[in-house]
Formats: sequence, structure tokens, C-alpha cells
Amino acid sequence: MTNYNDIYQQSINDPDTFWSNAAEELNWIKKWDKVIDHDAKPVPRWFTGGQINTCYNAVDRHVESGRADQTAIIYDSPITNQQRKISYRELQEQVSLFSGVLSSHGAKKGDRVIIYMPMIPEAAIAMLACARLGAIHSVVFGGFAANELATRIDDAKPDIIISTSCGIEPARIIEYKPLLDAAIDQAKHKVSCCILKARPQAKAEMKEGRDFDWDSELDNAQSTDCVPLDATDPLYILYTSGTTGEPKGVIRDNGGHAVAMHWSMKNIYNVEPGDVYWAASDVGWVVGHSYIVYAPLLKGCTTIMYEGKPVGTPDPGAFWRVISEHKVKVLFTAPTAFRAIKKEDPDGEYLEKYDLSCMQSLFLAGERCDPDTLFWARDKLNKPVIDHWWQTETGWAIASNPLGIENMEIKAGSPTVAMPGYDVQILSEEGDEMPTGEMGNIVIKLPMPPSCLPSLWGNDQRFIDAYLTKYEGYYLTGDAGYKDEDNYLWIMSRTDDVINVAGHRLSTGAMEEVLSGHSDIAECAVIGVADDLKGQMPLGLIVLKAGVDRDETDIVKELVQRVRDQIGPVAAFKQAKVVQRLPKTRSGKILRGTMVNIANGTKWKMPATIDDPVILDEITEALQILGYAKS
Repeated sequence: MTNYNDIYQQSINDPDTFWSNAAEELNWIKKWDKVIDHDAKPVPRWFTGGQINTCYNAVDRHVESGRADQTAIIYDSPITNQQRKISYRELQEQVSLFSGVLSSHGAKKGDRVIIYMPMIPEAAIAMLACARLGAIHSVVFGGFAANELATRIDDAKPDIIISTSCGIEPARIIEYKPLLDAAIDQAKHKVSCCILKARPQAKAEMKEGRDFDWDSELDNAQSTDCVPLDATDPLYILYTSGTTGEPKGVIRDNGGHAVAMHWSMKNIYNVEPGDVYWAASDVGWVVGHSYIVYAPLLKGCTTIMYEGKPVGTPDPGAFWRVISEHKVKVLFTAPTAFRAIKKEDPDGEYLEKYDLSCMQSLFLAGERCDPDTLFWARDKLNKPVIDHWWQTETGWAIASNPLGIENMEIKAGSPTVAMPGYDVQILSEEGDEMPTGEMGNIVIKLPMPPSCLPSLWGNDQRFIDAYLTKYEGYYLTGDAGYKDEDNYLWIMSRTDDVINVAGHRLSTGAMEEVLSGHSDIAECAVIGVADDLKGQMPLGLIVLKAGVDRDETDIVKELVQRVRDQIGPVAAFKQAKVVQRLPKTRSGKILRGTMVNIANGTKWKMPATIDDPVILDEITEALQILGYAKS
């Protein structure tokens, strides 16, 4: 079978054969009893009874099969003006030694380890070392503030945290240790051990008996072998924003994840062992887990860890330099990166300075790619530009153009078609299948394919309530859209209040909690408004307490700082406006969706349940003052 339709149909009609064949390409310690266990709860599980080690398949397997001297990781940091190449043999040595460090501090199968690091090779080494032992890693994006880290400490309950002295931005140094100390102080769960990689740009104050130096520990470490793990044992927990503001700990298992990651590299991205693959993301996000660390290494590729920006480090040609210098075959990044490049270099003059003949294709994900950006990238690069759609919860593409199977027609604005294993359907609120071209809730019929989350960490009921309850037998994606006559998917919007800022999913509920904590604020709403560069930006509408008589500018400055301190700069919260009241339904629900439509200048209908229609005129005026609500 060499065409998409045949392969897709086999994956839906005979998933046992399809995924068994895919799994045979990896090394198993013990073969599975069942390819798929339909009786498992809360959802069917993959490769039950099988034993595997993800680190072995991503590292040791390649050393043993003749790839020991091939470069596994290229670290490229224009911010520090450093480059480093790590071969598969060197990676095996570093990972097995750091596993020994973790073991010496008591880490074992099933324990949780939080990794709070920037884009340096040690972050990937720490992840793989955890996988080697069967310890469950939870990577927290280095830009998150102390209280966000504290909530994850309390949920994951780690004994060990791995961090570094600092992260480095183009214009400043972010010291991690004060943030780490503050988070540990705030958390109810107490952490007994921190291992820190020292960077020359900042010195970390070490706490005697709790804090240990990465390099000193490695010097005294013993190498460790890979631990046999059940296919259904967790590999990692990755927290994603929930609509309530409480982070959800997405679980990824070992067996299904490894199989799907390995399969996707050839079939979706069309890369082979030895190819250079670059996901320009961060290890703190799901793209970094899947396509900086695990999938490229499982396939035997060379992966790039880039500590820099698409522009400003030093110029809009930064991506082209990396591609040309390191012979990158496939680039995977967010549309916002290309919008930034396009804004700084609209005519593509920097692109002409580099030889990009090595590059085969560009993949975009993390948010819906607007047609203008897609056309600009395609025309300047003269390469296929693939917009594909997936979620933290799935770990890999739900829909894409599968270049390794068949190069399908690209329709700007669509991520193309459902990938093998994903039975994607469009349902009405009542659960009826929507006609072609009509929008509804996007769902995936169970069972989901390998790698998709089996539950949320420590909270099966929240998983069931959030994803499985609305439509029995289906996973609710939380996205709305439609299918066209060619079965292409069109993802139009989120159905909840999670917003997408430059590819980062952020909870407006969490921001509202921060704003509500200000002593002058009676009520607030945070909405995501359209932004040419970042896709969406958060905007706060605030109602002051009676009797508050202060300058609005000062209050807004304080609110911006609160969000920065409590969530982090990644939230990009910069605008707020005082209003007299917020529009609500008669039952008291704030009409956020209506306000978003007003702000973006899109068509909207007066909600039938609104308690006072006049308030929308007041909201429109407030939004116009900020430069929104243009008809």
C-alpha cells in the first residue's frame, strides 16, 4: 500500500495489524499480549503486556546498530554564540551517567522528576535519563513564574527537580534559582533534592543538603542500564492549561508513544535515519517533547536544539542560517515565527543570502496558519508548506499532509486530512453527524491511536468529564470546524476559553484569577483578540470596586505586572480596560465569545439570553478606545 486512502482505511478497519506492523520496527524487551486492550478504563490501551524502554530505542539501539558516531543533537545558541555536537555514543554516555546521578538520589521507576530548564542539551539528557530509569519526567517551561511551577510541584509531587542557573533571552538573563526557590517555598509538597546545571551567565546560590551541582554529580556517577518498563507505564506528564485555570497533567505512555513517534517521522515528515530534523520549539511544550527529543532520536535522525529567536538573534535570517549551516531537511515551527520573519523581512532579502537546497519542506503547527503566512512562506522558500493540526493531548498530528505516504493537494487554511488511527468526525451539539461543509464539534471516535493520552495524572474523573462525557464513545477535541467534500478538515476555533498566543495555549481563566486578586478589582474577563503576529493576545476587561478612584493607567500597569509575576512573560498580557460592567447571560455567564467577535470586527448576533443588550454598546466603545472593534 502506497497511497493515503488505503493506509488510512487499514488503520481504521484493522488497527491491530496496522499498529502491530509499526511496533515491530522498534526493540521490545517483551512482545505485547494485545495490540489494543478494549476493556481498559477509562479508554482502550495499546500494547498491553509488552515491555519496552523508550531511552534504549532512542539512544542505545542506534549505538549498537552502527550509528554511534552520527550526530544525535546539534546545540545551536546564537544568544551565547555557542555550538555543540553530541554523537549518539556521547549521548548514551551522558544519559547513562545522569541516570546514575538520579539513582544515587533515590529516583526509581514511577517516581516523578520535574525538569525546569531552557533550550540546552542537558534538558534532553535529563528527559532521556528519566526515561532510562522509568522515572516520570514533567518538563515545565522555563518562562513560567514561581507559582505556576509550584502548582505543578503540588500535582506531580516530585522528589527531584532538575534546573539550571539561568535562561538567556536576547536582552536579559532570567535567573532560575530565585524562581525555583520561591516555587519550592510556595508548594505544599516538599522537594528533597535539586540538581542544577551551572551556566556562566548567572551564579545560583546553593542550599546545603538540598541543591547539587550537575557537573560535580556527573563526575562521581556510575552508568546505569535501561530498566524494562510496561508499555502502559507513564513516560512523562506534561501540563496543559485547563479552562478552569487549574493545569491538566496529560499522561504519555511508553509503548504507544514510541510507536507513534517512530511511525510519524517517515510517514508524515518523510525523513529517514541520518537526516537532520529541526523542530524550532521549546522542550517545555509538547512539540519539544515529541519532535525535538523523542521522535527524531527514535528514528535515528539528527535533531537541533536552538536557543534563539526567529528574528533578533541576530536578524530575520536566523532560521535560514541554521538550515543552511546544519543541512536541515525538514523545519517544523509555529506560524507566529514566520509572521515575525515576514514582518521584519517582507521581501525575503535575508533568505537570498543562504543556500536552502537541503531543505525539503516546512511544517507549521501550534495554531491555525493564516493563508497569507502560508503563501508567503511557500513563495519565498519554493518548498511545500504543510499546516498540520494536533494537541498536547495527542502528542502527534491528528491531521496533516502525509508527505512520506503521498504529497496531497494543499488547501490554504486546512491541515489537510486525518492521519491514520484518527477517526475524526464533526458532530452537532445533539451528537448528530454534520453535513459536509457545516461546522460542528470536532471529535475523535474511540479508540484513539497510540500516543494519545490515556488519562490525566491522578485524575481519571477529570479526564472523563473534560473529554469523554459530552459524546459517549468519542474524544472531544475542544475545537470546532468542518469537513469539505474531499474530507479535508478545517479547524476554525476553540470551543473553550483557552487562547493561543504564539503557539502557546494559555488559560484565560488563570489570568482572570490573577486579575481578580488585585484589591481594586470587583470583576473581570480576559478574552483572546486576534493579533497579526502572535495569532491571539489576551485582553482584560475589568470592573472596579465601588469607591475606587485611581488613575486607570496605574491600575493597568499593576495588573500587567501581576500576570507577569504569577504566570510569566509567556502570557504576553499587556492590555486591559476599565468598564462599568460585563455582558452576561441571565444565568450570570459572561459572554466572552460575543466580546471576542466584537473586538475582532467579525459578525455576531445579539445573544438571546443576554440580561442587558445596552452593555454591548458600552463594551464596543471601550474596545474601540484600545483600537479594536473595527467593523
